[in-house]
Amino acid sequence: MEDKHSKPHAIMVPLPRQGHVIPFTHLALKLASNGFTITFVNTQIIHHQITKSESNGSEGQEDIFAAARKSGLDIRYRTVSDGFPLAFNRSQNLDQYLEGLLHVFPAHVDELVGNLVQSDPSISCLIADTFHTWPATIANKHNLVQISFWTETAFVLCIYYHMDLLRKNGHFGSHDNREDTIDYIPGVQAIEPKDLVSHLQATNTSTAAHRILYKAFQQVTNANFILCNTVQELESQSLLALQEKKPTYAIGPVFPNKATKSVVVATNLISEFDCTEWLNAKPPGSVLYISFGSYAQVTKNVVEEIAHGLLLSRVSFIWVLRPDTISHGELETSILPVEFEDEIKDRGMIVPWCSQIEVLSNPAIGGFLTHCGWNSILESMWCGVPMLCYPILTDQTTNRKLVVDDWGIGLNLCDGIKPITRMEVAEKINRLMSGRLGDGLQKEIKKMRQKLEDGLAVNGSSQKNLCQFISDVKAKIQT
Repeated sequence: MEDKHSKPHAIMVPLPRQGHVIPFTHLALKLASNGFTITFVNTQIIHHQITKSESNGSEGQEDIFAAARKSGLDIRYRTVSDGFPLAFNRSQNLDQYLEGLLHVFPAHVDELVGNLVQSDPSISCLIADTFHTWPATIANKHNLVQISFWTETAFVLCIYYHMDLLRKNGHFGSHDNREDTIDYIPGVQAIEPKDLVSHLQATNTSTAAHRILYKAFQQVTNANFILCNTVQELESQSLLALQEKKPTYAIGPVFPNKATKSVVVATNLISEFDCTEWLNAKPPGSVLYISFGSYAQVTKNVVEEIAHGLLLSRVSFIWVLRPDTISHGELETSILPVEFEDEIKDRGMIVPWCSQIEVLSNPAIGGFLTHCGWNSILESMWCGVPMLCYPILTDQTTNRKLVVDDWGIGLNLCDGIKPITRMEVAEKINRLMSGRLGDGLQKEIKKMRQKLEDGLAVNGSSQKNLCQFISDVKAKIQT
């Protein structure tokens, strides 16, 4: 039997959010196909939502990695309480939930990790989301190698890693933050304060979310290794700066590869709607795809202006409108304008959720109106689809800068200062979807896709970095 030195065994704990569970699952498959044993841990509420969405409302399978094990991958599956009952509404009671993640959740994780290590001495590593507040504490207690998995851009990680510099220079955490260009963060050439992540633009910096950030980034300074869901060639400057602080490996984009593509693992928190047949009837490049991701919420006014802008643009579209897309205070009203669905007829399709990568890879898609979540940007680049950017919160404001200002693969939906208007929405949609401007964006996005492809190639940077990481972890376990 292989001992812990020859075959690393890692406990993996994603942040309990859709946009984090997906890359974590793909990473688990990738590591398992490279010789790791994985024990994957979801919170009970995430597990409940996944199994419910897979079985369309009834309780589904208990082990989402059963098919992966049948294919020969050694991935075990466990769940842990986040400290709240399943019926507790986490999004409507967000502050209370975040306080629980800060003060209660770590004890549940610690108990589970302790039990797992005691029952299986082969466990040698803890791979936790960088946003968790407990990895160093728990890894040290149980003598595990601490690996931090960062699911966003290396550029954003550099900014968070140097929050102390922003505070020291008066760009964050003061009553009257400076508004001049920030040019002193290692790995970040220059950034305007309006392009910082939303938490670092806030005036109240003592919220539960901020306290989680402070604690999480204290913990990451003690990590043995950092994995980034990005590509070396895409963010070389930021990655070099991080590598000076910690052993950091760009191993992205963490998508299913040939070895793991046939292994299906359920990750959706909402049931998927199949758009293939509808898309296949549309001309190439004629359909706009719209999604604000799995978490971000907007006001009813924003939805109405986008809806009217779509009508004015005359463009065909698929629009993902989750049941909770609208902010909580407005849930009692219908989401879309009266008669909107009658007016769009077969020109538009509105779905609660879909397989985004399948939609984006369909030849009918010509543009993506996105909230600028990093998973969405990676998928859009991979599929060669230019973007119309409407960032809402967290890292999305910074990602917009990368997409529009730095990489030239997207447009701004609006300036982010004045309220969004239907006329501007219609004009920007037509600019994105028309051949003229679209051609320039297409050219740039093809270059980006090539960088992603090159990184994932057999001798590409991401593949080499993954091999180096595995070698370094094995060496660390033996010390």
